[in-house]
Amino acid sequence: MDDNRYNNNGNMDTEPNFILYPSEEQSQDKPVNEPEGDPQGRTVDDPVGKAQEPSVDEWIRDEIGKPGNETKGFQTIDIDKRRRAEKKKLKKKASLSKKAVALLLVLCVLVSGAAGFGGSILASKYYPYGAGSSSSSSSSASKTEYKPEVVTGSKMTVKEINDMVEDSIVEIRTEGTTTDSWMQQYITSGAGSGIIIKENGYIITNNHVIEGSNKIKVTLSNDKEYDAEVIGTDPSTDIAVIKISAKGLKPVTYGDSDKLDNGDLAVVIGNPLGELGGTVTAGIISEPVREVNIEGQNMSLIQTDASINPGNSGGGLFNEYGELVGVIEAKSSGSDVEGLGFAVPVNTAAKVAEQIMSGKFESAGKAFTGMSYGETGSDSGDEGGMEDFFSFGEPSVTYVYIAEVISSNAKKAGFRENDVVLSVDGQDIDSIDTLKSVIQKHKPGDKVKYEILRGNKTMSIKLTLEKTTD
Repeated sequence: MDDNRYNNNGNMDTEPNFILYPSEEQSQDKPVNEPEGDPQGRTVDDPVGKAQEPSVDEWIRDEIGKPGNETKGFQTIDIDKRRRAEKKKLKKKASLSKKAVALLLVLCVLVSGAAGFGGSILASKYYPYGAGSSSSSSSSASKTEYKPEVVTGSKMTVKEINDMVEDSIVEIRTEGTTTDSWMQQYITSGAGSGIIIKENGYIITNNHVIEGSNKIKVTLSNDKEYDAEVIGTDPSTDIAVIKISAKGLKPVTYGDSDKLDNGDLAVVIGNPLGELGGTVTAGIISEPVREVNIEGQNMSLIQTDASINPGNSGGGLFNEYGELVGVIEAKSSGSDVEGLGFAVPVNTAAKVAEQIMSGKFESAGKAFTGMSYGETGSDSGDEGGMEDFFSFGEPSVTYVYIAEVISSNAKKAGFRENDVVLSVDGQDIDSIDTLKSVIQKHKPGDKVKYEILRGNKTMSIKLTLEKTTD
């Protein structure tokens, strides 16, 4: 050790660049710098005892300045080198910490991005039209709105189908005469829809739309109005054909209802409520063949969830190509019922219509009594009158009476208006539906036995059934 670094007092002129540590040889025996009886109680671990701790450099100077400690059992270490090493180590640790934080942030971004992407894939798979529950998604609602043609993979859009067939759908309004329980007659009106099937004025509709009507008015899509005549009807399929004096009309194109499948596009065009002609609704085919009982008549119909309302009857059900696949029949009603509409398959309706137009319509069960009927009872809403007359104070009962004797055959048999029909072929008649069901079991030419009440007298009358088209 260079003694020139010390002044005359034995102290260092400048701070040394070295620090002294006990040698390995000394550290094995007993700690250095632990003189016995140190008045200040200093040790190597606590060189200042309980007094105020000096700085490292002060302690070094104090130890080196002691006699005999200049070289005794000490090793020298470069202080600057030591400090640089410590700083480098700390810097390296800090650098590693920063890298770890940066890596963690990158991993978080990647994980959140993957989660978001995966979520969007699942959302698009299970909610293809958007949930629309948040404010951020509401701004894009118009881009993901429900489109039946997209869902069903249809060849044409609903608008294209409507543009193609709207001129083939007509509005129908009817007038008829009904007799109330006081034997007074009044005018009734009805409304429905129809489909042009021939360019020279033939129109197909439902039998129940025009049944019992004295006048039938048809309005085209161009607002032109025509009187219509009945060509023929088939109560068992609820199909009727009427005709207007017009030419150059646009008929529909028939599709094949046997090829319909669940989930196919269904477009309905008609005159709901009898006031909204040309209304278009769309949905899907819920079931191509559904057995349904309507007013006592078993029918095989197409089921759809497209919106159907009163007045749509007789309107068109179209497929994805704009082809007619059904004639709207009815909607299932009820406070808890939605999305249940039915249509007569076009393969059935078209066949019946062709037979009616050709005059070759022959089928068992297409018998006609030559009379129209009315009902009176608890469902009529009337109080007093015929209902009270026949109930004799007992709970209200529904009665069927003859509203009009139409054919000469029925007149010759002896029937009169207001005769009450008690039974037919031994079957009690408590509604018009029951009467229809009995008659439809027969064919034209069959004879049936009526039990009627005229005044206070009960009578039996036999009737030979006629053809519906007569």
